[in-house]
Amino acid sequence: MTTFDERTIVHAFRDDALGEHDAVGLAAAIRRGEVSPAEAARDAQARVRAVEGRLGAVQAYVDAPVPATGAGGAFAGVPTFVKDNTDYQGLPTGHGSAAFRPRAARQHAPFARQFLSSGVTVLGKTRLPEFGFSPTTEYESAAPVRNPWHTDYSAGGSSGGSAALVASGAVPIAHANDGGGSIRIPAACCGLVGLKPSRGRVVPSALSRQLPLDIVSDGIVSRSVRDAAAFLAAAETYRRSPKLPPLGLVEGPSAQRLRIGFLLDSVHGVRTDTATREAVEETVATLERLGHTVEPVELSVDPTFADDFLTYWGMLSFLLGVTGRNLGEDFDRRRMDGLSRGLREEYLRNWRRTPGVVRRLKRTKEAYAASFRGLDLVMSPVLAHTTPRIGHLSPAVPYTTLIERILGYVAFTPVDNVVGTPSISLPTASATEDGLPIGVMFSARPGAERKLLEVAFQLEADRPFRRIQDL
Repeated sequence: MTTFDERTIVHAFRDDALGEHDAVGLAAAIRRGEVSPAEAARDAQARVRAVEGRLGAVQAYVDAPVPATGAGGAFAGVPTFVKDNTDYQGLPTGHGSAAFRPRAARQHAPFARQFLSSGVTVLGKTRLPEFGFSPTTEYESAAPVRNPWHTDYSAGGSSGGSAALVASGAVPIAHANDGGGSIRIPAACCGLVGLKPSRGRVVPSALSRQLPLDIVSDGIVSRSVRDAAAFLAAAETYRRSPKLPPLGLVEGPSAQRLRIGFLLDSVHGVRTDTATREAVEETVATLERLGHTVEPVELSVDPTFADDFLTYWGMLSFLLGVTGRNLGEDFDRRRMDGLSRGLREEYLRNWRRTPGVVRRLKRTKEAYAASFRGLDLVMSPVLAHTTPRIGHLSPAVPYTTLIERILGYVAFTPVDNVVGTPSISLPTASATEDGLPIGVMFSARPGAERKLLEVAFQLEADRPFRRIQDL
């Protein structure tokens, strides 16, 4: 086996209060009195200090973290972090941007309150690329967030800081959100479980409510399926969506055998690389062995989808450039990074298309639903190729080259954001030649998170996910 230093692996697992617990396990130990919330927070802080110098995942720390008031919550006493695009009272919200000096938030964002209701202890905030636009957590003039499995590689984005901390064992779970893949992409890069909930399953952000099409969902990244299930159950306890079927706590696989469609290449013509195709095909074989019916499927999506999503993406950058003074009085859009500026400029060339773009994106729901006829789930790669090295997707890369690379990488995840369907990234048993994880993705109809979690539990039990501490 390759040694720890030779592989540039970074992890913090040790014999302390956290041990090898996931969030559910740690919360249970706290309830039994085996560990106190203060001990869990103290040891998590020590773990973060042990890995932060090599990972660069943390944006800010809480001076004196205290357990949330949800004493009976599913995650009571579990240490965690909030992503730095979500207000947490007393901490600045920087959105990963150098274009302004952030002010301390006066109150918690709606999702932060929902997350705190589960009883977590927030230790600080995690880094993200500027405004969450990039699938890697890198910057023009600051150090990147690095992948714990191999620090020469990206941790993904935009929830890269959260994924790096969880994958390294610094904390069991961390907040993430997803507007085009930003939960599922870093989960795939870092060997984690990342579930993007259905639109409306958790409380929407203030920004989401103002947009013509809400594409963002909040959630977590975790090392176990049961943590993802427990998070959704806790979120529902705080606030149940009246538009979705109730979920409750999913605790394991179902005896039901499913019809699952799978695709290997993107509907936009992006071909998946060999290692990722093999990971999907391996998962197909596992599902068939477990009794499911698995068959190829073609998704019905408008041929203009990729261009339309890019235009909508550019509109978000444009709007941030216009309203940035709400973030900080010294906001200067000229200081936005190369990706943000390029998206904005591209939108300014195409802004007249906006009504048609929004109309076509909203119509994607009907076409996508037709693809699910006779199927329970659809499986695909999370990404079109394996995790790139640091620098490949840097915002310092010229925009025309960078956007071509991004579109050739993020070829599967955005559809679920537009349609509002739930989608989960799971680590497979496969790995790249450099030992990096590869993710597969399952998507379901709106409100069908239960089916996603049940098949995820089954796959996790059949082929336990690789553990960084075992390498």
